[in-house]
Amino acid sequence: MAVMLFRLSIFLAAITALLEIGVAANSRRQQCTTTLSDAKLVADQLQLHYYNSSTGQYNLGELWTDANTLEDLHNLMLANDSDDYENAADTSYIAKAALDPNTDWTKFLGGSNDDAQWIILALWKIADYKSARGQDSSAYISSAAKIYDMIAREWDDTCGGGVWWSTEHTYKNAITNELFLLTSAAGYLRTKNEAYLENANKEWSWLIASGMRGPNGLFNDGLDLKTCQNNGQTTWTYNQAVVASGLAALYAATGNTSLLDQAEVSLDATIVSLTGNGILRESCDLADETCNHDQQIFKGIWTKHVQYYLDNANDISRVAKYSQFLGVQHSGILLHATNSAHDIGSVWYTADQGRSQWSPEASASGLQAFISAAKYGSC
Repeated sequence: MAVMLFRLSIFLAAITALLEIGVAANSRRQQCTTTLSDAKLVADQLQLHYYNSSTGQYNLGELWTDANTLEDLHNLMLANDSDDYENAADTSYIAKAALDPNTDWTKFLGGSNDDAQWIILALWKIADYKSARGQDSSAYISSAAKIYDMIAREWDDTCGGGVWWSTEHTYKNAITNELFLLTSAAGYLRTKNEAYLENANKEWSWLIASGMRGPNGLFNDGLDLKTCQNNGQTTWTYNQAVVASGLAALYAATGNTSLLDQAEVSLDATIVSLTGNGILRESCDLADETCNHDQQIFKGIWTKHVQYYLDNANDISRVAKYSQFLGVQHSGILLHATNSAHDIGSVWYTADQGRSQWSPEASASGLQAFISAAKYGSC
C-alpha cells in the first residue's frame, strides 16, 4: 500500500507539472463554460448521429447504456442550465415506461438487476431536471421506487449476503452490489426512508468483507460461487468509482468520514493501475484487444461517479486531490479520441491506431468525462 501511495503522489505531481492552469479546489465552484461547450458539441452529435426518436433508443445501444446516456444528458442540462435535450427523456423508451403506471417492470428489465439500478439512477436524474424546471417528477420517482423494491428482494444469504446479478441467481458480482450500496444510500438521502439506510449499511458491511477488492485496492468482477472467493476477473474502471459514489452517499447520510477514506482506496488504485499517459485505460483498450459495447462506456462512468463522490464528500481537499486528473481526461479525449464531427472513440489514452470503437456508448462515455471535468477539473 505504501508503494502504491508513493507512486500515486509522483503521478499526481507529474500531472501538476503538465498543467499550466490551476484548478479551483472548491466543490461549489462555477462550472467551466469552455468545457461545457465541448460537452454540448458531443451531446449534439450523439443525439443527431445515434438517437432514434421513433423508438426512443440509441442505435447500437443497450438498455443500461441508454440509461446512462439519458443520465448524462440531464447532467449536462443541469450543469449549463439549458433545455437543449428536454425531449430526450419523455421520448425515450425508458422514460415512457416510467410514465406509464401499468408498466410491467419485471418484463421490461428482463431479470437484469444491474441494468435495473442504472435505470433508477437515470430516473432520479430526470426527476432532478424536471423538479428544477418546476415540472412534475412524481412518475419518475415512483417508478424508481418500484424498481428499487424489486432489487432489494434479490438479496439472500448465499456467500453471506449480497444482491444477485440477475434473477436467475447464477452470479454475485461487484457492480450490482456497488449499485445497491449507491441506490440505497442515495435513496435514503432522497426519501429519509430508514429501510434504505439499513440496506446501505448492510450492503457495505457485506461488500467490504466479500473479498472482491484485491490487495491492490481494485475490485475484481465478482465471486466464484463454488468457493465464495474473489474470482480474479478483470478490474474494470467503473467498479472502482461506483463504490466510491455509494460510500460518499452513505457518508452524507451518517457523517462517517472513514467511508470516504475507503472510497479513495479504489479511486487512487485506479489512477495508479488503470491508466496510460495519465489517462484512464481499460485492459481491452490495449493493442490486441477490442472493447465491446458495454466496456466502451466504463471510463465515463468512472468520471461521473467521481463527480458524484465529490458532490457528497463536499470537501475542498478531496476535490483538489482529483480535480487535476479529471481535467487531464478532458484534454486527453480532445487530443486522442475526438473526431471532426465531435464523435468520441473508445480509446482515450493514446492516438487511435485502429482499435478505437465509435459508438453511442463511447460518445456517452466521453460526454460524461467532459461534464465531470467542467465541474471539478481544470478550466
